[in-house]
Amino acid sequence: MTRLDGQLLLPGDNGYDQARTIWNAMVDRRPRMVVRAVSVADVATAVRTARELDLEIGVRCGGHSGVGHAVPDDGLMIDLTLMGGVRVDPVRRRAWVQGGALLGALDVASQAHGLATTAGNVSHTGVGGLTLGGGMGWLARQYGLACDNVESYQVVTAGGEVVRASRDEYPDLYWGLRGGGGNFGIVTEFEFRLHDTGTRTLVAEYDFALDDAFAAMRAWRDLNAEAPRHATFTASVGGGGLTTLGFVWVGDPAAGRAYLPALRAQGRPVATRVSEPSYVELQTREDSVQGHAYRRYSKGHYLRALPDAAIEAFLTRGDSGSGLLPGAGLQAHGGAIDDVPDEDAAFGHRGTLFEWGAGTRWTDPAEDDVRIAAARHAAAALAPYSSGVYVNSVGDEGAAGVRRAYPAAKLTKLTALKDAYDPDNVFHLNANITPSAR
Repeated sequence: MTRLDGQLLLPGDNGYDQARTIWNAMVDRRPRMVVRAVSVADVATAVRTARELDLEIGVRCGGHSGVGHAVPDDGLMIDLTLMGGVRVDPVRRRAWVQGGALLGALDVASQAHGLATTAGNVSHTGVGGLTLGGGMGWLARQYGLACDNVESYQVVTAGGEVVRASRDEYPDLYWGLRGGGGNFGIVTEFEFRLHDTGTRTLVAEYDFALDDAFAAMRAWRDLNAEAPRHATFTASVGGGGLTTLGFVWVGDPAAGRAYLPALRAQGRPVATRVSEPSYVELQTREDSVQGHAYRRYSKGHYLRALPDAAIEAFLTRGDSGSGLLPGAGLQAHGGAIDDVPDEDAAFGHRGTLFEWGAGTRWTDPAEDDVRIAAARHAAAALAPYSSGVYVNSVGDEGAAGVRRAYPAAKLTKLTALKDAYDPDNVFHLNANITPSAR
């Protein structure tokens, strides 16, 4: 291997176990080597070395892949976490974000100027994985998905070359990186458009007992149909069937409060919470303290409609009698997401009304089977109303999950792009789009 600017870790070295530990404690794999890159040259060197040694490549940023794509057993893991810088130009409203940055770093740097761009809801998520899959967040209904706000990508290709993809340079690659996942290269820098969002938000949450949740959720669904773009409606159900309905508003909280009476009229909440966190605080509300210590499993769906039967399935979560039901949630799409023409990017399913997800976490390996089965039951209950799945939610479904993530015509175009940029499927530890020759 050519001399690195960063660090090479081998089994037994200090830092090796830390580097291979990711968000899901079920993943316990041992790469043959870990390259902790600090430069684009390091990433290119790592790719070429892996190909010379015929090693699988895994790429780590936030380490949130539920199935552990970042950690190749006996392969070469490219750890981007030392490449976590963010540079903001408040005049041009641009942010240049290194491939290993976390969402929290982007939020803090841009909010120093009252600016932001669409990012996810957990600050320790990696910018790279989130954005390459599309990137849903609290600003998406106002400004589109994270991938809709990328002006350009700096990419290390399967051949170890460094290119910049934009609408004017490598436009086909630019198209594929906007929702096609990590199939076409390793992004070492994103250039994002920023928006004048201010720093204030409003969060409204109303808790309902199980007996009152169905009627309240029907009213909540109907309110969502007329919601302004500043509001992202949310629903969740957890222990004992307690259901939380509400919305997140990014912008002037006083304007958001005008919608509270309609929410209060939904039914008989057992508890009410209305708060005004800063945008940075909002972005950390769902962070998981000591999250990397838990075993995890999750499932997802996109829904184009939410009929009464789907509400019932959401609330019951396909109860299999185990008593270990996963938590489940809904987050509204629409607005600016739908403004982008479908053919403009690899991301599919722009007509989604709600994204549904169910997740469970535990610490005892003896619970693995029952926990996973409960999450699958919950997903099966919603499956009749599903129109697809978010590619970042594809887990152990393999090729079937990829087919759900992309409509057939789009998958055909993505396969042709894979043929052009990665015909040997070097980058296959992902929601993999296989080359046509494979």
